[in-house]
Amino acid sequence: MKYLLFILVFCCSSCAKQVYLFTSFHEPANEGLRFLYSTDGYKWKDLGHTYLKPEAGAQKVMRDPSIAQGPDGVYHLVWTSSWKGDKGFAYASSKDLLHWSPQKMINVMEHEPETVNVWAPEIFYDDSEKQFIIIWASTIPNRFPRGTEEEKNNHRMYYTLTKDFEHFSKAKLFLDPGFSVIDAVIVKDEADYVLVLKDNTRANRNLKVGFSTDLTGPYTNISAPFSGKLTEGPSVVKVGKNWLIYYDAYGEKRYAAYRTADFKSFSDISSEIDVPAGHKHGTIFKSSKSILKGLQQEALSIKNVRQ
Repeated sequence: MKYLLFILVFCCSSCAKQVYLFTSFHEPANEGLRFLYSTDGYKWKDLGHTYLKPEAGAQKVMRDPSIAQGPDGVYHLVWTSSWKGDKGFAYASSKDLLHWSPQKMINVMEHEPETVNVWAPEIFYDDSEKQFIIIWASTIPNRFPRGTEEEKNNHRMYYTLTKDFEHFSKAKLFLDPGFSVIDAVIVKDEADYVLVLKDNTRANRNLKVGFSTDLTGPYTNISAPFSGKLTEGPSVVKVGKNWLIYYDAYGEKRYAAYRTADFKSFSDISSEIDVPAGHKHGTIFKSSKSILKGLQQEALSIKNVRQ
């Protein structure tokens, strides 16, 4: 009985040391990496500081910052570096989210010279295969049936795999659902992989989900939309037994969220969340309170210097 009590206390203590962090950026995306933080996954606060100024890419912006932590504790960050022109995404790594490696471009689409853009790279660590996957949206004119989109806005999802961020597999097609798709994010729900994505066709521009038993797909059974029109940038996190899907309801100029237990039934919980104004989407991940404390101290020290 005493042993069981010790285990429960230890587990509760460990949980208490975890916080949620949310990578973020503000328009016009030239200032750099921001973070929101939360203790419950619902109410968020902005640390009020930028932690990494973008230096890579043609436009040197940081949009859609996505982060994943490897088994060695290192955080790996990827982001959109330009609206158009780049043949890859930007990358940097850190052990504490304060001190970063030199930024570099991962030119995953350089073998496709007609590539218009590389948007919203999303990184996911697959513990079963011990590797990272990065997925992103690109347009290659005249590669797919045009549908309702202009040739330079007819996106499909691509992917690359890496274990060390020095060697990357050749980019391959990840998802062609038969329509223009962007802003896709992978999560693992028990044995299955779930893909939350944006149908980017003009008539829809809403969020859907797909499912696969394999990391690289195929992702099938693409659902009907669960969000309204003019929504994008899903960020997904598990809180308790439920998944929360945050997204940018840009048509209504607000941030919103759904809750689901199975990615089939969704409840609007927008009234239960609090997201600071100006936040643009990134990745939600769990981290330690010590990491958060370091971020807070850095923000405070810079504020004091400016005063």
